[in-house]
Amino acid sequence: MMMNNLIDAHCHLHDREFFSSEQAEEMIKHAKEAGVNKIICIGTSHEDSLAARDFANNHNNIYWTYGVHPANATSLSQRRGVRRLASRGVAPAAHGDGPAGRAPERDKLVAIGEVGLDYHYEGFNREAQIKLFEQMLQLAVDSYLPVSFHVREAFNDFFAVISNFPKVRGVVHSFTDSKKVLKRILNETEFYIGVNGLATYSTLPTPPLERIILETDAPFLAPVPFRGEINEPAFIREIAEWLSTKLETDFDTVRQQTTKNAEELFNLSN
Repeated sequence: MMMNNLIDAHCHLHDREFFSSEQAEEMIKHAKEAGVNKIICIGTSHEDSLAARDFANNHNNIYWTYGVHPANATSLSQRRGVRRLASRGVAPAAHGDGPAGRAPERDKLVAIGEVGLDYHYEGFNREAQIKLFEQMLQLAVDSYLPVSFHVREAFNDFFAVISNFPKVRGVVHSFTDSKKVLKRILNETEFYIGVNGLATYSTLPTPPLERIILETDAPFLAPVPFRGEINEPAFIREIAEWLSTKLETDFDTVRQQTTKNAEELFNLSN
């Protein structure tokens, strides 16, 4: 019997730009058949985060995050959305030294993200990205919620910013940098590392299992043997199987440890 407790900790199944309602329902079915029984839908803007919220509230074992992607850092409407949310307060998670329990209406809000810094494309606004990142990190601290970090070609500034937020917990989503940077994350923080399909066809360094959280980033970055196809949460199983080979351990060990990591970070055990 298939063990049904793999977790996709980062996908965009709620986003109608990528998936129709019918496709999303079919992919939820595929995920359950593959043993993936918890899914986190990641917000990338104020409006997209609310769409993730509504999608999660209409499905069992699907959760959501509130985030503004760094690509949206110069948007006045996004900043206003963040300020409105911060002024109302985000329901705290029962985690760490925060208040126990979540408000029922926000029970499925499990993180702030994806947020961070992205200097990959020409024309990025470094100052605006850092300002938004700091604002989102403060929201996470005030809300006792972890963070899903998006960081690309910006780790020097990333480390500088997070040094001012020592209470922040989180996962570095879709890590794509060097062994040196990975080592620094592992040694200087307690952050987890998001491993997705990209790892199955690249030469990225592999983190230790106790620091790995599995994610698809669906519809992007489908793993081998589905590279080039539309990604979906069910493919978490392929990533876990690849990882068991890479780490020279059995699949069940990978399943148990990565699920434990995600449940503890996002408070999903209940």
